[in-house]
Amino acid sequence: MLRLVVRRLLQLIPTLLGLSVLLFLWLDRLPGGPASAILGEKATEAEVARINRALGLDQPVYVQYWRFLKRIVELDLGTSTQTGQPVWDEFVLRFPATVELSLLAILIAVAVGVPLGYFAARNRGGWLDVTAVSGSLVGICIPVFFLALILKGIFAVNLGIFPSYGRQDTGIDATSVTGFAVLDGVLTGEFDASWDAIMHLILPAVALASIPLAVIVRMTRASVLEVQDEDYVRTAEAKGLKRSVVRSRHVLRNAMLPVVTAVGLLTGSLLSGAVLTESVFSFGGIGSFIRTAIDARDYPVLVGFIMFIAMVYVLINLLVDLAYSLIDPRVRVH
Repeated sequence: MLRLVVRRLLQLIPTLLGLSVLLFLWLDRLPGGPASAILGEKATEAEVARINRALGLDQPVYVQYWRFLKRIVELDLGTSTQTGQPVWDEFVLRFPATVELSLLAILIAVAVGVPLGYFAARNRGGWLDVTAVSGSLVGICIPVFFLALILKGIFAVNLGIFPSYGRQDTGIDATSVTGFAVLDGVLTGEFDASWDAIMHLILPAVALASIPLAVIVRMTRASVLEVQDEDYVRTAEAKGLKRSVVRSRHVLRNAMLPVVTAVGLLTGSLLSGAVLTESVFSFGGIGSFIRTAIDARDYPVLVGFIMFIAMVYVLINLLVDLAYSLIDPRVRVH
């Protein structure tokens, strides 16, 4: 297992280096250069030259790239032009909110999607199968921001069951320890703060889980249908093994291999793609911060966000590989 982890980590280095080259070239090819992007379209040549000297943009390209790579390794992602704060500090402040939202969304998608896809496959052609397939098509077709607006309008504005914005009510004096609102309430014994944070999470998490849920249902269904007709399943049944053992050990376990990959990729996409959902609910995570950065042309934030999400993706892929090795021992052998 340790060799697998080390090998995967070494394979991630070329990926991150390649991405750093692409990001550097993108910054270098910005219209007017990074200096004009920072100063605006009405910047004078003298101001642009001053910024270029301050940023080292008047140096040879290889020197600029080396400095760029060194700053990334040191987690020096620059300063946000919106807030005047270091980009890394801004991410550390906002990332827990996005993690809480994404984790709850993927938990909803897995907890509902895997059993629904499994039972739909076991009852192929029945009413449950038809309902699951039709519902997954609807889930994929409905835009996330539109579903978020519908959920907010019905359950928050009209019925008042759930809060309509933010991570917690402003009237709650919650103690922040880790930045994760739910976890902080548990650690400090402020369970009312945890419950309030959960209530704020439900609507945006359900909206964000709609597409992953649909994908997981369809993938689980297809995978189970394929696996249950394999020779080793028929052999296990012919040996007289209990039906529950065959389904759990031979069918479901092997059917989970492609689903695990999908869950890993979907988790990465949720962490990087919660922009619209967070904006609808004013959630205060990385997503809403990136939206304002795009409007303000805050390039240090955008570059930092791309590198940050790339690191998250590669770490999630590593976890997926480890999960593969636990589910299928053949992966450890190879």
